Amino acid sequence: LALRRPWHYRRAPFTALKALPRRVRGRVPVQYGRTTIGQLPQIVCWPMDGGAFITLPQVLTLPPGSRNIMESNLGMYRIQLSGNAYVPDREVGMHYQLHRGIGVHHAAYNQSDEPFRASIFVGGPPAHAFAAIMPLPEGLSELTFAGMLGGRRFRYKWHRGYVLSADADFVITGIIRKQEKKPEGPFGDHLGYYSLRHDFPVMEVEEVWHRKDAIWHFTVVGRPPQEDSSFGWLIHELVEPLTPAEFPGIHEVHAVDEAGVHPLLLAIGSERYMPFREKKPEELLTQANHLLGKGQTSLAKYLLIAERTDDPGLHTHDTRAFFRHVLERVDLSRDLHFYTKTTIDTLDYSGTGWNEGSKLVIAVCGPVRRQLWGALPAGFDLPKGFGNPKLVAPGILAVEGPAFTYDRGYDEAALLADQLGQRGMEGLPLVVLCDDADFLAADWSNFLWAAFTRSNPSHDVHGARAQCVHKHWSCAEPLVIDARSKPHHAPPLELDPAVVRRVEDRFFRKGKPLARWG
Repeated sequence: LALRRPWHYRRAPFTALKALPRRVRGRVPVQYGRTTIGQLPQIVCWPMDGGAFITLPQVLTLPPGSRNIMESNLGMYRIQLSGNAYVPDREVGMHYQLHRGIGVHHAAYNQSDEPFRASIFVGGPPAHAFAAIMPLPEGLSELTFAGMLGGRRFRYKWHRGYVLSADADFVITGIIRKQEKKPEGPFGDHLGYYSLRHDFPVMEVEEVWHRKDAIWHFTVVGRPPQEDSSFGWLIHELVEPLTPAEFPGIHEVHAVDEAGVHPLLLAIGSERYMPFREKKPEELLTQANHLLGKGQTSLAKYLLIAERTDDPGLHTHDTRAFFRHVLERVDLSRDLHFYTKTTIDTLDYSGTGWNEGSKLVIAVCGPVRRQLWGALPAGFDLPKGFGNPKLVAPGILAVEGPAFTYDRGYDEAALLADQLGQRGMEGLPLVVLCDDADFLAADWSNFLWAAFTRSNPSHDVHGARAQCVHKHWSCAEPLVIDARSKPHHAPPLELDPAVVRRVEDRFFRKGKPLARWG
């Protein structure tokens, strides 16, 4: 390709030069002065947060015995600066989850006598923070990517066994205690709920450096969309062209931000296994397993995958149209595939334990099977104990039920599915059992968020005339997702009324700078 179109690659050598990290000697800008953890900005985003957090950290570690910067891991793992049992100015909390490279280093240090050194960078060129969250291919250094993206080499120096980012605004260095953990959290996270208090590693702080006129970089997270949603959009823009190479047969994937990213993954694949007979999901299942077996997509809880040629104009980012496409074609006796007692996102408390839950793949292909109801028929009613039916979209109904309890909740959802199934619900294949049907129906993003963050497929998916034959679960219309709040769920994020009033008084009242948008 380079020989056929050499002019497209004429600048490649210069890009490569900018990609290589550059070691510098002597005093660097971030060594302008020292400070303490307590003197750093103490950002508390939500009322029940356990303390102040760094919300845009870049954490750099190296494997034992290595000073090769190309072997480093740079990741964004939230850092708790205060609260709980942390010794002020001496300890900070480190929160890292499944599929994070720092965990590989931690495991290696557990087998080593070396201290586990870490450097935390805040600020600096935006490319550095973005590189820390980018899901890069194995073997590609985050520092190399930062150089390519920013057009400037990542500059660093060694100081007392630690890596300092020369261009960062702040650098915190310290040793992660390999065998010690302390309670970290709660923290209002990007699913729209609190990440609860759990034991996580602790870093003993050695030094805190800052540059002259340093700027503290931070973001506010919460129910999407928030500021960090723009990271997800940009990541998608960069990696979308790579999807067919990374996942053969897959044309598009979309981890839905409104649903909290990992709870809902949409994909468009290919069905080519048996072109000489009627199509059914076969290759689609291979592709679904590939998605669930690799990297960040393996954290998906619900995966809906459609076949490209059924509608060449279909796109995963038009989520309304995608759901309509799936619901028009899904064969509830064939197309539902459960994965039980497996891992889910650390921040998702809908499962059976921390990091534990289930997954559901819905793989569809072929012609339209049903016409979706765009309105409820005259005289439509619900079984006793359920009420306020609201149509969310064609083929999707929200229904309110009693508050969930462990002794009755699962039976209530199954009863609702069976009784609705007796009434002929072919045009209404999906029912969401919830606490507030008006909320779900008011906005499409409310449906995506509530339905998929508040349900665990193995426990909360029910269906009319459900049966399990030769280990395969199937049902008839409707499929019911029980998205009621459960006692084990984390509490949702709610704004502090006092903070809201202060913001409105300062910025949105008459005569204030943002009054026209108030």
